[in-house]
Amino acid sequence: MKTGNKGRELQVLKKLKEDRARFLRLQFTDIMGINKNVEVPEAEFEKAVHGEVLFDGSSVAGFARIEESDMLLKPDLDTYVLYPWDETGGRVARFICDIYNPDGSPFAGCPRLALKRVCKKAEAMGFVMHAGPEPEFFLFQQGERGQPTVISHDRGSYFDLTPIDRGEDARREIVNALDAIGFAVEAAHHEVAPAQHEIDFKHKPAVETADNIATFRFVVRKVALDFGLHATFMPKPVFGINGSGMHVHQSLFKGGKNAFFDSRDEHGLSRVARGYIAGLLKHAREICAITNPLANSYKRLVPGYEAPTHIAWSERNRSPLARVPARRGKGTRVELRMPDPACNPYLALAAMLAAGLDGIEKGLELGPPVNKNIFSMSKRERQRLKITSLPGNLGEAIDVMAKSAFMKDLLGEHIFRQFIDAKNIEWSEYIAMVHPWEVDRYLASY
Repeated sequence: MKTGNKGRELQVLKKLKEDRARFLRLQFTDIMGINKNVEVPEAEFEKAVHGEVLFDGSSVAGFARIEESDMLLKPDLDTYVLYPWDETGGRVARFICDIYNPDGSPFAGCPRLALKRVCKKAEAMGFVMHAGPEPEFFLFQQGERGQPTVISHDRGSYFDLTPIDRGEDARREIVNALDAIGFAVEAAHHEVAPAQHEIDFKHKPAVETADNIATFRFVVRKVALDFGLHATFMPKPVFGINGSGMHVHQSLFKGGKNAFFDSRDEHGLSRVARGYIAGLLKHAREICAITNPLANSYKRLVPGYEAPTHIAWSERNRSPLARVPARRGKGTRVELRMPDPACNPYLALAAMLAAGLDGIEKGLELGPPVNKNIFSMSKRERQRLKITSLPGNLGEAIDVMAKSAFMKDLLGEHIFRQFIDAKNIEWSEYIAMVHPWEVDRYLASY
């Protein structure tokens, strides 16, 4: 962050003027990963760029108590974007911000700062994390009053050329908008389920990747609305079809070289890579509440829909939790397959990176790859191979996280406690609710 650089601030103010921006959005995320923003008019641009805009933190769930509510928005000037569409009243620009206390100290509940802390630890070890996400989402029709539905006329499937609805045009316009604001989109295609799409980004350093995921979710929703559609990142909105995941490809670079590659190893993996993957597997159950944060997330993590449920790694097999794609050299990486696009991208990447670094620090040994379909294995065979499973529901995931000293140290007391408290409330509400399936199954029979 370069807010102390007066020359940089002057450059940005000049850029705002050249772009004829009329409004400036100061974007951040809450602990749950929901995008938030404070918008200021042109007269307040200088104050905003200097990091002097206050907002009421008590109005954001999990941020601050009402008696200590003031929070400062400190923009990262390298995140400047001019949105490629005209808004009512004029053009709109945006910065992504870190949250600070009024005395200038970092706010303990800022997810972006939590990720930066882990990145600094990686840098102290000589590493820079690169991550490339593959977020999936659904494009559904709106109801008569503009309300979201799960209705689609789409009959497309995986990589189909001509889905029969507005989804393809909307997806193409999403890519155009992302390109206009500087994204490096690697691929965009229809996914397995009707109305489901995927857009993949080029790998970037961790904080930039998290920023891109947050921006991506906003752009997708905005463009979908322009096409009269509703975009959702809910992991499993429709029973009986595939849910939406967000596989995250990740690697560590050292001195500009991929630290995961070793040509002398039988799998082409360095000790760094092996320790990192072993750390992901060791801590998978502890980080699952962060990477898969909704009660609905665990409707996706079931056998039969290509989502992982078992903790193992492989090279080609896609049933385990972690997969090492075939490419080696600079492209050596591990793909973690459990995260879903509803997660807080800052906390999720922080958890993945911290887990990997812990595996490196502790010299954890990585067992042999599991190249057989785990879903077809018997329980006894999985036990013989010491293959354990992810939590089966949000309640179990929160219980595992709550007992984890690793997660408490990673997130800090504030985020750790606020997240667990909020998710315990969510789970309590969920299990107390009478769901339509129960009525259909039991009402007439009992």
